[in-house]
Amino acid sequence: MENFKITKLEKMFQVLQLCEMADEIWNEHFTPIIGKAQVDYMLDKFQSPHAIREQLEHGYEYYIFSIDDTDVGYMGINPEEDKLFLSKLYVKKASRKQGIAHRAIDYLCDLCRERELHSIWLTVNKHNDNTIAAYHKLGFSVVREQETDIGGDFVMDDYVMEKPVA
Repeated sequence: MENFKITKLEKMFQVLQLCEMADEIWNEHFTPIIGKAQVDYMLDKFQSPHAIREQLEHGYEYYIFSIDDTDVGYMGINPEEDKLFLSKLYVKKASRKQGIAHRAIDYLCDLCRERELHSIWLTVNKHNDNTIAAYHKLGFSVVREQETDIGGDFVMDDYVMEKPVA
């Protein structure tokens, strides 16, 4: 993956690109886990142009992954006091199992060191077995369980996972 790039989202037209990717990835990956109605609700609430712009205004950062100038995934982070919240890390189906998540986590570890943050934490659906296994391989451990009411009669039933950064 010589031509792999991680680019910080800085232009508003990139928000639309990111939303298109989110729609593709979430519908493919999450519909079997949480159902189409919850996927549609969460895309609108968290990954719509309005939602992403609002997140950016409140300190979130988004990055797009590309290989040979083709977008293959993205991540969203929110730096906190002494930790980094990895809100989103998604890769298109055709590009999975190519080390993209590994490179993204390495990038975030470097970012944490620069910003003097001590760990990366995230939430992952308890039934998202392949992703949980991938995060374990990347050095994350489950630190607790969490249920979050996100409105619309939907609940996120997650593990909170964390990885220390030395």
